[in-house]
Amino acid sequence: MSLTIEEAIEWIHSRLPFGSRPGLERVEELLKRVGNPEEKVPTIHIAGTNGKGSTVTYLRCMLEELGLKVGTFTSPYIEHFNERIAINGRGISNSQLVHYVEKYQALVSEMDQQDKSAGITEFETLTAMAFDYFLDEKVDIAIIEVGLGGLLDSTNVVKPMLTAITTIGKDHTEILGDTLGKIAFQKAGIIKENIPVVTGNIEEEAFIVIDEIAKKKHSHLYRFGVDYKAEYLHPDKNWGEVFHFYGEAGKLPNIKVSLLGRHQVENAAVAIQLFYLYCLKQKINFSDRDVYQGLRKAQWPGRMEKISDEPFIILDGAHNDHAMRRLAENLKKEFPNREINILFSALSTKNVDQMIGMLKKVPNVHLYLTTFDYPRAIDLTKMEHFEDEKTEIVSLWQFGLGEILEKMSADDLLVVTGSLYFVSQVRELLLNVGGNDEEN
Repeated sequence: MSLTIEEAIEWIHSRLPFGSRPGLERVEELLKRVGNPEEKVPTIHIAGTNGKGSTVTYLRCMLEELGLKVGTFTSPYIEHFNERIAINGRGISNSQLVHYVEKYQALVSEMDQQDKSAGITEFETLTAMAFDYFLDEKVDIAIIEVGLGGLLDSTNVVKPMLTAITTIGKDHTEILGDTLGKIAFQKAGIIKENIPVVTGNIEEEAFIVIDEIAKKKHSHLYRFGVDYKAEYLHPDKNWGEVFHFYGEAGKLPNIKVSLLGRHQVENAAVAIQLFYLYCLKQKINFSDRDVYQGLRKAQWPGRMEKISDEPFIILDGAHNDHAMRRLAENLKKEFPNREINILFSALSTKNVDQMIGMLKKVPNVHLYLTTFDYPRAIDLTKMEHFEDEKTEIVSLWQFGLGEILEKMSADDLLVVTGSLYFVSQVRELLLNVGGNDEEN
């Protein structure tokens, strides 16, 4: 008897207790047992502290303009679990996911009986399933987002056509290291012999490490601001950003992306450079229209996502110091004349104090600190020292959300930010309450 989709997802989640365990031994063993699909799927591999998800989306949308079948493997999910493994933006179907779970249950059970391969994690299992699915569906290209780091991440089993490193910031320092150089070393682990690598706007301390590894691997490196450039112009009058792109093919003027924030211009530039290199490598003719149309269509839930005009609500999963700094900068530049209400929660493993400090410096801000239903969510009893005239603690985020919406005027802004898991929960409620559920 076939599993239900709920039972299939429950089995996948049953691997969560094994946590995050850097290393390739287990995933390599599982992939071997299913015929090494990762060796037969053409891939582009993308790492980075932040910006991976939107870069994947920008690139996917441009490649789709060429009529290609594009697989994507991303995390975490915002709307549906199935979206982590997708083709042309559509998550794997329930029936297909059940099929792969039933295929993998026995294999994983066998591996658990052996010391060397026991305890394969949820992410490792999903990685193998993704490659299996992409091979079965005969995708033209799969864009693979690194889960954590790069060197020892389970996605690093691929032999990609291209690689990219979007940004380097301090996150997961207990695993990746406590300096930008150490973190860059881990991210640069995805660089492969003679395979081109594109880097985003990366600080010199981190870039030096990446450049050194690229040279050792004889990998041609394309650096943001040197080998290709983006000139920020202004916010779009409706939503998003406008910029010029400069690359080997010349200038692409007045490109619009639908996501807000100057960092989205940098992410889009990485994607354009990857798109250009892919077309060159595959000898595919493309037009400027493919770039313009693809980028205009790109949407990425939970990343500077406007989900309502009245009241004005933005969701942004700024889940670490690097991303929160960008969010604070964007709020200052984009909304200097608005009263800003921020509903924030995060995981206790993050540098919560520093993130809150950045938000409190945003002008005209009122900050609501809360928690949510997740094992590692912050403990509000440890947040009391932040309370002041601009900051209050709300035990239930649903009540805090209701309080903010009730008192907001037409000119106010609500920003929901912090953990992507938190943003996902708030997003689901807001869309359901607002009746705006056409995307689901």
